[in-house]
Amino acid sequence: MEAQDRLAKDGPNAIQAHEESRWKKLLGYFWGPIPWMIEIAAVISFLRADWPDFFVISGLLLYNAAIGFWQDNKAANALAALKKGLALKASACRDGVWAAIDATDLVPGDVVTVASGEIVPADLLLIDGKYLSVDQAALTGESLPVSKKIGDGAYSGSIARQGSMIGLVVATGNNTFFGRTAKLVASAGSKSHAEQAVLRIGDFLIVLAAALAVVLVGAQLWRDLAHNGAWHWSEAGAIAQFVLVLLVASVPVAMPAVMSVTMALGALALSRQKAIVSRLSAIEELAGVDVLCSDKTGTLTQNKLTLQAPIPFGTAKADDLVIAAALATRTESTDAIDLAVLKALPDNNPLAAYKRVDFIPFDPVNKKTVGIVQDAAGHKIRYAKGAPQVIATLCGMKEEPVDSNDSSPATEYFGKVSELASHGTRSLGVAVSHDDGTSWTLLGLLPMLDPPRPDAAATIAQAKKLGLSVKMVTGDDVAIGSEIAHQLGLGEHLLKATDIFSSDMNPNKIPVDAARAVEAADGFGRVFPEHKFEIVKALQERGHIVAMTGDGVNDAPALKQADCGVAVSGATDAARSAAALVLTAPGLSTIVNAIVEARAIFERITSYIYYRIAMTIDIMFLVVASYLVFGFQPLTAIMIVVLALLDDIPIMTIAYDNVVTSAEPVRWDMHRIITFSSIMGIASLAESFGLLLLGIAWMHTPWLMDIVPLTAAHLQTMIFLQLAAGGHLLLFVVRTRHMIFRPPYPSRPLFLAVVGTQIVAVLLCVFGILVPALPWIMIGVVWIYALIWMVIIDLIKIVSSSQIKRREENSLKLGQPVIHN
Repeated sequence: MEAQDRLAKDGPNAIQAHEESRWKKLLGYFWGPIPWMIEIAAVISFLRADWPDFFVISGLLLYNAAIGFWQDNKAANALAALKKGLALKASACRDGVWAAIDATDLVPGDVVTVASGEIVPADLLLIDGKYLSVDQAALTGESLPVSKKIGDGAYSGSIARQGSMIGLVVATGNNTFFGRTAKLVASAGSKSHAEQAVLRIGDFLIVLAAALAVVLVGAQLWRDLAHNGAWHWSEAGAIAQFVLVLLVASVPVAMPAVMSVTMALGALALSRQKAIVSRLSAIEELAGVDVLCSDKTGTLTQNKLTLQAPIPFGTAKADDLVIAAALATRTESTDAIDLAVLKALPDNNPLAAYKRVDFIPFDPVNKKTVGIVQDAAGHKIRYAKGAPQVIATLCGMKEEPVDSNDSSPATEYFGKVSELASHGTRSLGVAVSHDDGTSWTLLGLLPMLDPPRPDAAATIAQAKKLGLSVKMVTGDDVAIGSEIAHQLGLGEHLLKATDIFSSDMNPNKIPVDAARAVEAADGFGRVFPEHKFEIVKALQERGHIVAMTGDGVNDAPALKQADCGVAVSGATDAARSAAALVLTAPGLSTIVNAIVEARAIFERITSYIYYRIAMTIDIMFLVVASYLVFGFQPLTAIMIVVLALLDDIPIMTIAYDNVVTSAEPVRWDMHRIITFSSIMGIASLAESFGLLLLGIAWMHTPWLMDIVPLTAAHLQTMIFLQLAAGGHLLLFVVRTRHMIFRPPYPSRPLFLAVVGTQIVAVLLCVFGILVPALPWIMIGVVWIYALIWMVIIDLIKIVSSSQIKRREENSLKLGQPVIHN
């Protein structure tokens, strides 16, 4: 009964997270600047019974929402993966009887047993038993199993490797160390910079469209009042029609879809690089990453202890030292230290010459193992391996203050132990006794190290060439991390995480001093899950775009919070689900390939953004200016919708375009984007308005009208064709920073898609499909006109780009950094 009462009070021993409902998330994709613009256009077209407009616009709105919702759902799998790590059953003592119960039914106060091979079912206080070795690497990042004794704690989700102990349940469910990690995963996450950029572009276009709509409506009202002397509600339909045309022109309806498809095709390219993208926005985030936080154990290192060169003492030899340590080891052991010793044995199987008599296992008090064997002559020998201080005491040596003039064995021994520790290298002492343990002889030290991955140093060097600052994040001691950092060419300024982050610090409000310390450090030791999360948050608050690599449950919160979380090969389900990028090949070299590919994708998306904003400005101002100056509507609503389809659907092949990737991290520079796009838009407007002027002049020139009669409907089609042709030619201009006739040239898929689209546009004009038919001669005139303007706009691009670059360089010289958003 008491257990049931506690279960009702504390809840089940399971991760319970309160996340936003999926329906609410789905509705969120219909809320925001660009969705509002699309929805208003759809409503007006519905009220006007413009069904082609309504169905096309509504279809694009639904497509954008579906793509975003599908991607967001994939990120929700992190908590489900975390739950899989919990034990399913537990052996508990209730009413004096031991029985197997569901781990979810455990409550604080239960007494349970944990034996080798089992998952710890809850946070425990160990109260009985001799010894328990627990692998908690996936939780804390420690590379070796941790020895536990009575009075120690054991974390839920960790794995018992050796021994057996009894524990008292002190925390369950979300209150456990494991559960707090899950809470961090549920709360982690940040809006991508691409989403922020799209919102800002939407805000810019909304303000522009609203201002122009006011001008249009005001002009229409003034004309009605000036000509008719009064205004009637019957005129509302005409005004709504003008506003509809303007809204359709101003809304980049396909922008989210084109960006999603472009990044999806980029994700396919990354998959060929052995990198699986689980969140599309991670692609552009990866392109802008300037800080890479890398977990050490299993990421920078192999997570396999390796025996370094033995250090023999006295008359002992290196091989004698390894054989002695192996004789003090169970051959069937799965302990990381024992495996490293056995792996270092010579190939001639020297252990076969000995017969095992007895074995004394490791325990936290004695901190050594002893193997009792019999040699070929029948002599009984004892071999011991363990903590250096314990072996020294066994051999009758005492640690004393270091004296440079003292060359005693004890001074030499402890000096070597200190030297190894200063380099972050663990060491084992080894000794032998030939008189049944009465006296012991020191054989030497065995240094042990978790070695770096073979490709880690080269990968870090490449990352630095790409402008990344690499910071090591490890659960091990600072000394161990510093040694690995030294071997890999990383900075050696590592800090202990607890020295920066206090236990009562709010992870969502990092103090400025702590954030600056994180920014200045080369890495961090003794890191717990909340520390990794706080490290990422601190760096983000300092304006950095952060990538975090990891493989364990302990990495999951930081992986999800990071702008681009990267789960390395062999990562746990929790890490893979929380990450935005999952590497399927071992090592970190894939990250470098992914960064280069991501920057190429970013360049392609940026080219599209330049083109799309410029064309939107062109069409919006053309509609308003032509109406204000000539009282002429240059495009119908259906023309604008068809233009959006003709311009944007084939542009999706920009994902295959040839680009020059940046040598530095790239970011959304909204000031540059808006400035450059506006200049290109104004140049394109000059082109379009110039054609309008030529068309009007043509209609007022009798001899030209005798050659080719031109009507207002024909002029609308000419404007339509010029925007279709000039739009794609503008894309060819803005896709490169150099002259259009210099490489890199457009890729074959992009070029063929543009050619195919232009053929479709010409056929629509020739046969009068959705637009008034246009004679071939006028189609030729439009194309010659567009090609001449392509060269003119290319020259304007070169001049304006150099001016923008010069202004940015001057700002930097004056100490006014260019703001990137």
